[in-house]
Amino acid sequence: MALEAADAATPPQLALADTDVNWDRLDKTRFHVIGAILFTMQSALIHPTAVVKTRMQVAGSDISRMNGLSVFRHIIRSDGVPGIFRGFATSAIGSLPGRVLALTSLEMSKDMTLKYTKGLDMPEATRIGIANGVAGMVSNLLSCVYFVPLDVVCQRLMVQGVPGTTICNGPFDVVRKVIRAEGFRGLYRGFGLTATYQSPASALWWGSYGSAQHMIWRSLGYTDDMEKKPSHVELVSVQATAGMVAGACSSLITTPIDTVKTRLQVIDNYGVGRPSIMKTARALLKEDGWIGFYRGFGPRFLNMSFYGTTMIVTYELIKRLSVKQD
Repeated sequence: MALEAADAATPPQLALADTDVNWDRLDKTRFHVIGAILFTMQSALIHPTAVVKTRMQVAGSDISRMNGLSVFRHIIRSDGVPGIFRGFATSAIGSLPGRVLALTSLEMSKDMTLKYTKGLDMPEATRIGIANGVAGMVSNLLSCVYFVPLDVVCQRLMVQGVPGTTICNGPFDVVRKVIRAEGFRGLYRGFGLTATYQSPASALWWGSYGSAQHMIWRSLGYTDDMEKKPSHVELVSVQATAGMVAGACSSLITTPIDTVKTRLQVIDNYGVGRPSIMKTARALLKEDGWIGFYRGFGPRFLNMSFYGTTMIVTYELIKRLSVKQD
C-alpha cells in the first residue's frame, strides 16, 4: 500500500523524445480546433501590450515620450477598458484561417527539414535549430500574404483618434476607405518590409527556440534515454524559458523595422503621394532622432517575451493534446 501511495504521488513523466511532437503524429483536425481555442485565449492576454506599443509608435511626440505604463493609463482614462482591446475581435476572428496556414506550413516544413538533414554530420542542437529556423521562415513567408492586410486593418482600429490617421467605423469601413483611397494594394502597405524583416526574424526566433530548448535539456542531464524522463512541470518550465529567451532576442533586433512598418501602415499625412518606407523613416528621424526607431520598445519587449513564453507553452500543449490515439 505504501508503495502504491508513493507511485500515485509521483508526478507524471514523459520520455524526452515525446517533448517534440512531429507533424506525422498529430490528429490534424483536433490540432487546428484546439489551436483556434487556445491561441484566441492567448491573444487576448497580450493584445493590450500590442495596442500600447502601436500607439507609442504612431502617436506624436507627447505620447511617444511616455513610458508604456503611462500610455496604458492614458488609454484607460480616455477610452476605458474597451480602448486597450481595440481591434481584438477583428484580429481574433480574422486570424483563424491564417493560423491554419501558418501552423500547417510550419510543421510540414520542419518535418521535411529534419528528415533531409538526418544523415548530416552536425551537432543535434544545430540540426534542430536549422529545422526550426527553416520552418519559421517558410511559415512566415506564406502567412504574410494573409496577415499583412489583417494587420493593416487591426492597427488602424487600434489608433483611432490619433492625428494623421483616418477615422473608421469598424473593420469593413477600414477596408472600404483604404481601397477607395489607394486601391487593393493599400491593404498591402508594408508587405515588402514585413516579409523582408519578419521572415529572417521568424527564422531567428524558431531557430533560437529549438536550439535553446535542446541545450537546456542536455544541460539538465536529459537525453533520449527512456530511463530518465522529465516531468510535466519541467517540460513546461524548459519550453517557457526557451520561448522567453527567443522572444526577447527577437524584439531587440526587430523593433526599429517594426516601428517603421507600423507607421507606414497607418499614417496617411506624410505629404504628396503614397507613403513610402523612406518618407516614414525620414519623418521618424526628424521627430525623435535615432532613438525614435525604438519607440514602444518596452511594450514590444514585454509583448514579445510574454508572447514567446505563452505562445510556445500553448503551442506545445496543443500538440501534446493532438497526438493520434493508438
